[in-house]
Amino acid sequence: MVAMLVGIVLIIFTVFAALPAGLGWGSFIVDFLKGGVPVLAAFTGLIAVFIGIADIKDKKEAEKEEAAAREREAAEKKD
Repeated sequence: MVAMLVGIVLIIFTVFAALPAGLGWGSFIVDFLKGGVPVLAAFTGLIAVFIGIADIKDKKEAEKEEAAAREREAAEKKD
């Protein structure tokens, strides 16, 4: 509950700060977003690459486990 109230207060402050009648920080906020979006995109891309690599490793491991399970089943059927 406290976190939600803090979040609402911060959103209200942000809107007030961006309004020309408020603090008039709108142009500074836009400049910050212009500089921050490429950095955020780079981090997001890096995280996506790491997730992709982990997914490929997991698929290879699952294939190995399935092959081992099939071999065990085949060996059990022979016995």
